[in-house]
Amino acid sequence: LQTTAMTEISTILGGADNIETAVETIYKRARPDLIGLCSTALTATREDDVVGDLKLMRQRRSDWDDLAIVHAPASDLAGSLQDGWASAVEALIDALVEPAAGHAQIRGPRHAGRLNILAGSQLTPGDVEATRDLAEAFGLSCTILPDLAGSLDGHVPDAHLPHSLGGTPVRAIREMGRASATLAIGEQMRGAAEALAHRTGVPSHVLDRPIGLAGVDALVARLAKISGRPVPARIERERSRLVDAMLDAHFFLAGKRLAVAAEPDLLYPLAATAAELGADIAAAVTTTTSPVLARVPAERVVVGDLDDLETAVGETAAEGVDLLIANAHGARVAERLGVPLVRAGLPVFDRLGVAQQTRAGYRGSRDLIFDLANALIDHEAGHDRPHVETPALG
Repeated sequence: LQTTAMTEISTILGGADNIETAVETIYKRARPDLIGLCSTALTATREDDVVGDLKLMRQRRSDWDDLAIVHAPASDLAGSLQDGWASAVEALIDALVEPAAGHAQIRGPRHAGRLNILAGSQLTPGDVEATRDLAEAFGLSCTILPDLAGSLDGHVPDAHLPHSLGGTPVRAIREMGRASATLAIGEQMRGAAEALAHRTGVPSHVLDRPIGLAGVDALVARLAKISGRPVPARIERERSRLVDAMLDAHFFLAGKRLAVAAEPDLLYPLAATAAELGADIAAAVTTTTSPVLARVPAERVVVGDLDDLETAVGETAAEGVDLLIANAHGARVAERLGVPLVRAGLPVFDRLGVAQQTRAGYRGSRDLIFDLANALIDHEAGHDRPHVETPALG
């Protein structure tokens, strides 16, 4: 990580020199294959031509010929985490993926067993790994963009590395046009999927959610169609376990009122999974607009923050809510509401193992359902169970 160290003067007059110095510092120190350049609100306000500046730098710097530099606008003037994430993925595709000539041919043959997966920001490293395992069960090899499972999964490298660990190799990104299909996980990845399809001709499919029975069923059906293989017995067994978990958990969740706060592509699968168990989504708050919000099974969805969530819950004071699903900042909200909290989304800074937490796929969905039901069980045991005097023996 390297700051461009913009001052008041460089902000007003332009920061191209600072960018070049920062890139040169990283390149000399770490020799990476790729450097991502994230510009913020200052650059957007001044309307700097960062792409044009980078082209001029490359003309002067022949020693950067083997270095990929990708500019991802990350202004906080509009949108949210998932919007910036989607912008970065689209920038990677635009800068790196080798285009097809009129979609008639690719540089090199396409591979029937190769699949592109565009992973949205709602997926943890554990979710990414589970999705890859599911695809590989159908005999498919995957190029995942971005692949957090190899970089942020919490493992320790054998030696110090001056650059980021794991991830998707630049070479693999360049060759995404050789895949037979692309799966985009989350509505936020639709733009990236369309850009990749337009660039390479590889057909794309957008899946709303890899969480919950209906969502995972759709994912498995798509993988079976792409691979031309039947569903493996192991996957069918996992589905059966999820159904059994739903039968058990619905006794505790049916009729309960939940409040959920999350990015749109996480809000939808969380709310839909709870609704599959008979729960009512009494209040839902998200960060930005998205077409997927129309499918959230909630009484009302508000684009706002946790204060708006408390307000929405307060408006249903007669009934209240029984459980809150939110990131770690929701802990104080849950305490004030007197309800348990199931943590989901970013950030979660008060629990260990969040990177390995898996809620995608049949197994991950089963674990999510158990988390929801157990949170209610624990809360009721500690707060609502009446005290019963134990009679003395003798």
